[in-house]
Amino acid sequence: MDDNGTIISLRHVRKEFGSFAAVSDFHLDIKKGEFVTLLGPSGCGKSTTLRMIAGFDIPTSGEILLNGEDITRLPPYKRPINTVFQHYALFPNLDVYDNIAFGLKLKKVPVEVTKKNGEKVTKLKHLSAAEIDSRVARALKIVDLEEMEDRDVNSLSGGQQQRVAIARAIVNEPKVLLLDEPLSALDHKMRLEMQLELKEMHNKLGITFIYVTHDQEEALTMSDKVVVMRDGEIEQIGTPEEIYNEPANAFVADFIGESNIYNGVMAQKKKVRFLGGLWECVDDFPVNERVDVVIRPEDVILGEKGKGVVDAKIVSRVFKGEDYAYVLHVGKFEVLVRSHKAYPIDSEVSIDCEAENIQIMKKDMVENEWRDAFINKNGEVEIGEYAFEVDLTQIIKGSTLDEDGCVVDPKNGKKYDFTDAEVIATCSFDCLEVFDDLSKGVGKGTLIQCLWKGDHYQDIIRTEEEEEDFVFNTPYEWNEGDIVAFEIDKSAIKLKLKKELEEYEVK
Repeated sequence: MDDNGTIISLRHVRKEFGSFAAVSDFHLDIKKGEFVTLLGPSGCGKSTTLRMIAGFDIPTSGEILLNGEDITRLPPYKRPINTVFQHYALFPNLDVYDNIAFGLKLKKVPVEVTKKNGEKVTKLKHLSAAEIDSRVARALKIVDLEEMEDRDVNSLSGGQQQRVAIARAIVNEPKVLLLDEPLSALDHKMRLEMQLELKEMHNKLGITFIYVTHDQEEALTMSDKVVVMRDGEIEQIGTPEEIYNEPANAFVADFIGESNIYNGVMAQKKKVRFLGGLWECVDDFPVNERVDVVIRPEDVILGEKGKGVVDAKIVSRVFKGEDYAYVLHVGKFEVLVRSHKAYPIDSEVSIDCEAENIQIMKKDMVENEWRDAFINKNGEVEIGEYAFEVDLTQIIKGSTLDEDGCVVDPKNGKKYDFTDAEVIATCSFDCLEVFDDLSKGVGKGTLIQCLWKGDHYQDIIRTEEEEEDFVFNTPYEWNEGDIVAFEIDKSAIKLKLKKELEEYEVK
């Protein structure tokens, strides 16, 4: 362990499966005794990262250090690390005691013995029955399964089986415990109970926990540190409070709890315009820069009409026990609010927010951009696995196409053949047309993100083969996981050559 208490370090770790990068340039330090959660949607690379720490997968590049020593290529059985899997993998023919003791019975520990000549040597010996009994009893106590060692594992509830799996992992006294979505098979009530129990176990054991989940509540409830991932990369690292209150971007804000997310423009120094109003904020961005604005529902302040920044109409109210969940309309925009005060539906109110609770962040993207596109022999632009009609004459202002598909410059009569030309293709988020009828359109993909922006959704379609992303704005509600077809209007795609124009001149 280094001077700052780091036990696990991942240094620029990358994992490729064929041409697909499941994890890219992953850089993370984990301190001894921390409860660290890798959080993100399905396919973001969190389980792959866990498997590399465990030794089940070997990084394509980068290194993994344990207490400063390189374990990147060390086999799993030589690492002082144990894993609790999503599916408990208990031995059905063994009772609770023997499931927990299984690894101990195989384990050998170094013991110093004295030879007849007085020389002291170290030998590897199996643990005694008494030592095994002692360790199993301690593990059972930690997971609250005392006096159940003789039970058949098949007779246990899901929560009890999970405790057995955890006991089997901790009984070997690992330095690091890895947990890969261990609560996903449990019902909601049991999950909540096990979250608290896992945190309590962590406190008792004092060892490092690295936990994988896509459940935001689990991450916020149990973790000392949360690592939010997307597409194999880290989006943000921080405490649960930092991740929730200071999201790094709109993706994190949307993924962690409910959020109001709007397109905004910095109107003045530390003043942002959105929802038709001018709001004070604490973040300083250049004037006129387009930004994403995030406000948590509980930070919206309701008041008398005309007294806040903008006025709104209450269109929905649901009592949540401790407070009310409201949906308000500001013109065509929707605002989510949590408040302890009761307002009637259809009443008009004002909304406000403290400057420090308005999160301003740089936009990830302002338009679709595909940097690996190219022009095929049919004069279409190929983006990923799909070819779209495109106007090639835009490359040279005022040009025309001849009968061979070459672009003709009217100024000098020169011809250019752009077949196989590498280009950067762009289009706005408003230029995709999306269909649920898969026989329509040019491309097909899966919706991987549906982000409500106050008055419209900003969604992402990812294609299957090349995993190319297409972002589009829509007033309609789609569901993540939907498979859809799409097309782009010919006039909407803009092209920029990667090489000089002269490279394509027809001699």
